[in-house]
Amino acid sequence: MTYESMSAKEGPGMRIAVAGGTGLVGRFVVEELTAAGQEPVVLSRSRGVDLVAGTGLDAALAGVDAVVDVSNVTTTSAKKAVAFFESASRNLLDAEERAGVRHHVALSIVGIDRVGLGYYQGKLRQEELVRSGPTPWTVLRATQFHEFAEQTLDRIPKPLAVVPRMRTQPVAAREVAQHLVQLALAPAQGMAPELAGPRVEQLVDMVRRLLRARNQRRLVLPVKLPGATGAAMTGDGQLPTGPGTRGSQTFDTWLADTVVQGG
Repeated sequence: MTYESMSAKEGPGMRIAVAGGTGLVGRFVVEELTAAGQEPVVLSRSRGVDLVAGTGLDAALAGVDAVVDVSNVTTTSAKKAVAFFESASRNLLDAEERAGVRHHVALSIVGIDRVGLGYYQGKLRQEELVRSGPTPWTVLRATQFHEFAEQTLDRIPKPLAVVPRMRTQPVAAREVAQHLVQLALAPAQGMAPELAGPRVEQLVDMVRRLLRARNQRRLVLPVKLPGATGAAMTGDGQLPTGPGTRGSQTFDTWLADTVVQGG
């Protein structure tokens, strides 16, 4: 099934909260909700809501029909990731129950149960809390975004670019947001079919193409992570395991539209 074959069920001006609504995917979710005639409510510290502390949630969720959780923390530490998603998810789900929210949609990652990265342990804990929570739920696992190549490169100081060997099937962040909105406007369905991009890529190759698109010269050093984690990353550990929605924008098209043209 292609992305274009999916059709959103548009509700009559639903009030939908977006946890992490100022982040990469969150901004797109807010835009897509607005375009679909819905009323987005941004849950972020800049709007007076702290997911980890739980402050501001009750007021923000008043009259909210559904919540899309795309909140995130930047860390490779399992301890920090688990602590963040544990606190944020518990506070959010408890506040949803008090507010009578009817649907909780969470964004997760393809392969988190097959690849032993520290951050993934936090996402697994998030999924566990959502599944056992009081609010009817949908979890969408998506592959890495096209922007992941940028994030990987920009975290590494010049002149080197140490890049993990990894196979992925990257998807456009905006297409992920569009799919999350479709799910939020539909009844809860539990684990949704996995969402991935149109083709399998090597992260090292993506970074090299990104550098060319930016007209930058850096020495790319591919590194395979040790043990079972490295084997899963270089194998099929982060690829979708079954049929599901596939995005239409390739990484090269994203490069041309976003990096070369500065879109």
